[in-house]
Amino acid sequence: MSATDPDPVENVVATIARSATEIRQGLVGRRGKADEQNPSGETQIEADVWADQLLADRLSSIDGVGEYASEERSEIIDGGDETVYVAVDPLDGSSNLRSNNTMGTVFGIYEEPLPAPGSALVASGWILYGPITTMTCARDGTVTKYELTGGERTVVERNVTLPEDPLVYGFGGRVPHWHDEFREYVREIESNPEHKLRYGGAMIGDVNQVLTYGGIFAYPALEDSPRGKLRLQFEGNPIAYLVEAAGGRSSDGSRSILEVEPTDLHDRVPLHVGNTELIDRLEETLD
Repeated sequence: MSATDPDPVENVVATIARSATEIRQGLVGRRGKADEQNPSGETQIEADVWADQLLADRLSSIDGVGEYASEERSEIIDGGDETVYVAVDPLDGSSNLRSNNTMGTVFGIYEEPLPAPGSALVASGWILYGPITTMTCARDGTVTKYELTGGERTVVERNVTLPEDPLVYGFGGRVPHWHDEFREYVREIESNPEHKLRYGGAMIGDVNQVLTYGGIFAYPALEDSPRGKLRLQFEGNPIAYLVEAAGGRSSDGSRSILEVEPTDLHDRVPLHVGNTELIDRLEETLD
């Protein structure tokens, strides 16, 4: 599959959007374990491997794509052209397949070879496989939401911004492994009777709740995992880029995630995203 539109960024976004329906349909019958591990040491689901291969074949063949990298593979695929570089989490929350809960696809489009800092992103977004398949995409400082049907995108909201009054929160990791300072911050958030817990085990579903209702999502540094769980290239940077484009903030605990310099393709990063005032208070508490 080779795209001919001169804008490789739009080609990547359009190809992911067109692939979403097929990925969703292809989950049927691929809920078992693949007897393999990804580079982060996590057991892969059959659907992880399948979705990664489908996106690798399609995205690496687009004119202008220099590299395709995925959370599910250790090596970068050389696309041949050197215009944009694509990093993908093909199935965020694939462990939810067993219980048939929400999942997603996350992507970042960089203007520098991978691994690259978030400041090199030119677009990012996610697909949410919820009751409706949707795409949320950030480019040129604005965020747009789409509904996806039959490979077509229909705009449902332009210039998306986080609501001013935060409503929802969700925090990953086991409570006993949280640092004391983060535990203190969580108690403060939970003490507000207007805040509502939303945590579903698929990061994109939880972050999408924050984008829709305002609030905060975090997968923090842990006692047994100082860099948290989420991958900088495939999850941290793309999500931070989109949330910041929507008027929110991201943080690794002390600075914007977009300022973190990667040292390895599969680097992890503590992730905190949401309304500016909540992230400001978080950094004050963790300082």
